[in-house]
Amino acid sequence: MKNDRRRSAAKALTWRIIGTLDTFLLSLFITKETLTASAIAGLEVLTKTALYYFHERGWDKVQWGRS
Repeated sequence: MKNDRRRSAAKALTWRIIGTLDTFLLSLFITKETLTASAIAGLEVLTKTALYYFHERGWDKVQWGRS
């Protein structure tokens, strides 16, 4: 069964919500500055969502481990 692009995009989005919350909380813990933590998390969500989507699409082309 092949993943379609919408499924890959939905998985990327939900995973980024979790990852960005983690990044924000860690940044806030380290910097103690909400604005700085928000800036870090905001930039991170943009770059990592795109990276994850292309990573997922690449793995969809790999047959290894499939029945």
